[in-house]
Amino acid sequence: MKVIKIDNAKTKDLTNDPLFVGGRVEAKFLIGPDIAKKLGLGLVKFVPGARTKFHTHTSEQVLYVTEGKGIVATENEEVVVTPGTIVYFPAGENHWHGATKDSAFAHISIAPPHKTNY
Repeated sequence: MKVIKIDNAKTKDLTNDPLFVGGRVEAKFLIGPDIAKKLGLGLVKFVPGARTKFHTHTSEQVLYVTEGKGIVATENEEVVVTPGTIVYFPAGENHWHGATKDSAFAHISIAPPHKTNY
């Protein structure tokens, strides 16, 4: 068994990662290959207006919205999401997600190890 307290996890600044645009983005990688070989779990926080670029993953991804107001989008639709919302992206679906212009936003990302293409 492994018990992880989110508050004790190290925060990584992803603002300059080329996947993100629009402002500061931070992540806490809670479960990685040091703990589980088939599962990744991370808390990602976006300042208002920050988001990902369109991208795909080689695996499925689930987002669980934990705070604020965000947008999840595919090439065909955009949906505003709030805490308690779960979003599922199948492998290979082109999508983006991030904060609305007027609210910070955070989600927990759940996915097996994968490659991200953008």
